[in-house]
Amino acid sequence: MATSAAGVSTLSSQSSLKRVVIAATIGNVLEWFDFVVYGFLAVTISEVFFPTGNPTVSLLVTFGAFGLAYLVRPLGAILIGSYTDRRGRKAGLTLSIALMTLGTMLMAITPSYAAIGIAAPVFITLARLLQGLSVGGEFGTSVAFLSEHGSARRGFAASWQFSVAGMITALASLFGVALSTLLTHDQLLSWGWRLPYFFGTLVGPAGLYIRWKLSETQEFIEAEQPESMPIRELLTKHPLPLLLSIGASIISNSSFYILAYIPTYGQKTLHLPAYTAFTATLVGGLVLAIFSPIFGHWSDKMAFRPRIMMVAAWLFFFTSWPAFFLMSTWPTLVACMIACSWLQLLKAGYSGVLPSVLGEQFPVATRAIGVSLSFSSAVTVFGGFAPFIATWLIAQTGDPLSPSYYLVATAGLSAIALWGMQRRSARAMQPKLVVSSA
Repeated sequence: MATSAAGVSTLSSQSSLKRVVIAATIGNVLEWFDFVVYGFLAVTISEVFFPTGNPTVSLLVTFGAFGLAYLVRPLGAILIGSYTDRRGRKAGLTLSIALMTLGTMLMAITPSYAAIGIAAPVFITLARLLQGLSVGGEFGTSVAFLSEHGSARRGFAASWQFSVAGMITALASLFGVALSTLLTHDQLLSWGWRLPYFFGTLVGPAGLYIRWKLSETQEFIEAEQPESMPIRELLTKHPLPLLLSIGASIISNSSFYILAYIPTYGQKTLHLPAYTAFTATLVGGLVLAIFSPIFGHWSDKMAFRPRIMMVAAWLFFFTSWPAFFLMSTWPTLVACMIACSWLQLLKAGYSGVLPSVLGEQFPVATRAIGVSLSFSSAVTVFGGFAPFIATWLIAQTGDPLSPSYYLVATAGLSAIALWGMQRRSARAMQPKLVVSSA
C-alpha cells in the first residue's frame, strides 16, 4: 500500500464520527453551493455572460454551459477515483477540493460579457469544466471514506452527503432571497451575483486544511491492491453492479437539479417574484437536511437498505405531476413551499440511503471509482442537463407541468434498477441459506 499503517487511526480511537463527517462533507459544501447558486442565479448569469437579445435563448445557453460541466464528470470520476483507490481516500479528497476551489474562484473573478466580450463566456465555461472534473471524483471518494469509517453506522454516516446538500440549498436560497430583495436589478447584474461565489471560495482553504489532517480508513489500509488499473478492474469484474448503480442514481440526480431549477421556473413560468421561489427552496432544503440522516439511520436497522429507496422512487413516480400541478394552478408562496417540501422529503428518503447502497456494491479496491463513475454517469446523462431539458420542454410544448414528466420518467428508471439490485441480493443470499439449512 502507498500509505503505511503508521499514523492511521480508526473511528473508535483517534477520530469521532462527527469529525469524519465534517472532513468528508466539507468538499460537498463547496460543490453543492456552487452548483446550486449557478442554478438559482441562472436568469442573472444569462444576462451577464450570455446575452443574445432573446431571454429564452440566453437561458438555454446558460443551462447549456451548466450542463457542459457534467460531460467531464465521468472523466473526473475515472481520474480521481482511480487515484483514490491507488493512493488513498485522504489523497483523493485533498485533490478534489483543491481543483474545485480553483474553479469557484475563476467563476467569482471573471469579468462580464460587456467588459471583455466573448472571453467572458469562455472563461465561465472553463470554470464549469474544471469544477465538473473535480466533482466527478469527489462524491465517490467521500462516500468511500464515510462508509469505511462509519462501519456499522455507514448508512447514517454516508447520508450526510445529502444532508449537507440540503443545508447548502437552504444557504444558497438565503443568498437568493437577500440578493433579490436588498439589491436593485442593476446592482445584482453589476456585482451582487458574485457575492455567493466569493463566499464559496472561503470554504476551499478551510477544507484543504481539514482534509490534510485526515486519518486514512483502516479498510483501505488492509485491502489488497487490484491486479490491474482500478478502471479496468471495475469494468471487467463488476459491470453489473456498475450498471445497477448508475440506474439507482438517476432519480437522485434528476430530482436535485429539477428542484434547483425551481427559482428559474417560478420567475419565468409562474411569473412569481424571485423571493417566492427562493423561500420555497429554502424550506425544501431544510427538509432535505433534516430528514436525510434520519432515513440513513433507519436504513442501518434494515436487512435490505434499498427498500426505503424503492418506496421513495414510486412516490416520485406518482406524485411529481400533482406537485407541479399545485404550483402551476395556485402560483403562491404556500403552494410552492408545499410542493418543494414534499419533493425534498422524497429526495431525503431516496438520497439519504443512496450513498451507503452504492458503497456496498463494490469492494474496497474499486469502491471510490465504482461509486464515482456510476453517480457521475447518471449526473451527466440525467442531472446536469435537467434544467435545460425542463426549459426546452416548456418552450416547445407550452405546458408548465413538463418538468414533472421528466421526474416521472427518471423515477421509473431508478425503480427498475433497484428491482435489479433486490434480485441480485436475493441470489447472493441463496448459497448462504442452503448452507445454513444443511
